Amino acid sequence: MLRKSKHGYFRGTNCPISNEEGKFIMSNRESEKLGKILALVLRHAPEKFSVEMDINGWVDVSSLCDGIKAQRRDFHWLKPWHFEAVAITEEKGRYEVQGERIRATYGHSIEIEIDLPTDDIPEVLFYPVAKEDLDDIIKLGIKGGDRRHVHLSKSIAKAFEAGSVRIDMPSIVEVDAIRAMADGVEIFRAGKLVYLTEEIPPQYLYKVSLDDPELLEVLDNLEEE
Repeated sequence: MLRKSKHGYFRGTNCPISNEEGKFIMSNRESEKLGKILALVLRHAPEKFSVEMDINGWVDVSSLCDGIKAQRRDFHWLKPWHFEAVAITEEKGRYEVQGERIRATYGHSIEIEIDLPTDDIPEVLFYPVAKEDLDDIIKLGIKGGDRRHVHLSKSIAKAFEAGSVRIDMPSIVEVDAIRAMADGVEIFRAGKLVYLTEEIPPQYLYKVSLDDPELLEVLDNLEEE
């Protein structure tokens, strides 16, 4: 469940800092349902709840709150600060709140202009692909496809996890991010685990070998499960 202590919002029963129980904010079921609505509105269809989105993906939290309450009676209790609670405690950093605005940090299918930070980008990033597409990706590069941007991960394990959502046993491509950025490719930090770019040309891509220790560890963990 989602609670609040003097140290801020947290998920679980007790504050990870003070171990106090804190004030109840919403149940796991409520925060999960609200998270799904946020994903729909902020990534794909703001018009579904009658809110306006600016060119950088921001929407007004009060308008969003009113739009949700108007269509969903089960959210009659919703207040604008509930969005901040969900955004702060979301482990992947999918949402960002600034003042009276909220936006999704990645995963958009709608046209927006990214104004995310470009500092602290790892030297190497990773991308999951279907085995049958691996050779073509290495030759042709990575493009956004149905998403507006390419989503990269900072580790082989995170890339494998992200790819497993839609691919059975994905292969992993290594991206020479530092050389790509030196040549003018823009890469952005989005949330806590994801990095975005419009495309990665083939000269910065390499196959991750099945003998790679990190990949072997990921596969060993899957076998244990």
